[in-house]
Amino acid sequence: MTHNTANTSGFLVRQPGLMTLIQDAGRFGQHGIGLTCGGPLDAEAFSWANRLCGNNEGVTALEVSFGGLTLEAQVATRIAVTGAELPLKINGQEQELWRSHAVNAGDLIELGYATNGCRAYLAVAGGFDVPHSFGSAATVSRESVGGLNGGKLEPNDFLPCAEASANGCLLLAEDHRPAYGKNAHLRVILGYQKQAFSDLQIARFFTSEYETTDRSDRMGYRLNGPEIKPAIDGILSEGICHGAIQVPADGQPIILLNDRQTIGGYPKLGSVLSLDTAKLAQLTPGSTITFEAVTIDDAHNLNLLTKRRNAVIEPQAC
Repeated sequence: MTHNTANTSGFLVRQPGLMTLIQDAGRFGQHGIGLTCGGPLDAEAFSWANRLCGNNEGVTALEVSFGGLTLEAQVATRIAVTGAELPLKINGQEQELWRSHAVNAGDLIELGYATNGCRAYLAVAGGFDVPHSFGSAATVSRESVGGLNGGKLEPNDFLPCAEASANGCLLLAEDHRPAYGKNAHLRVILGYQKQAFSDLQIARFFTSEYETTDRSDRMGYRLNGPEIKPAIDGILSEGICHGAIQVPADGQPIILLNDRQTIGGYPKLGSVLSLDTAKLAQLTPGSTITFEAVTIDDAHNLNLLTKRRNAVIEPQAC
């Protein structure tokens, strides 16, 4: 889809990459009409990209899955790229991730392909000026809602944004940056449907190693490993929370993420802690996962401590 760039400042999409989506913090309060949340799969990297540009944490930015994005700046502003390890070049010169960079009209911004992790985030000072649908700019391709056209970016799309000062570039110190790899340890809050699973099935789940499969996307990650069989085949459809561990008839768990359906009828063992779904979303097929059970009180404490810690971490001047 091509957008008119006349009298508009922003970025022209030269190459959209494998799957680049416009995202903000997410679309909330719309489950009643069947719309899911959307939003960034790695909320930590997303919020840091915005903070490094001097934005509020939920401002509209780009989620770049696997890489391959090329943009041409048609405005003077600042950008930041965080998340998965991938080459970032501005006018052919390699640049550092996890910091903001000044760009000028005519500059070419290229993101290569990820070598560790798989989701990168590109923010711009002030955010991209994208109209909201049902209260959010977040793109959910399955529902064809949000973004510029309800789907991923296409060649010659235009991303409007305002001009911003080149001054005030920031960086996040290396010891505060998350590390991405090929394995993750995820913490789980067991739910009321745990009663549908025997003690043996629950013990098998928490003592086994699972592998991510190529049947994973923004709706959820399908895992492969020891079968977990509930005592019931299904339940009446009910609302599904972010991180829910759904167990279908084949016994292979599915961890549901931002673009999940709003209701479902498979038994759920529990939910992955929201802090840990970002780790999951950075895993590529063939990565390994282990699980640990935590209480709801543990989960609240971990969330609170992480929010307080992140609040006191200040980006440094470049």
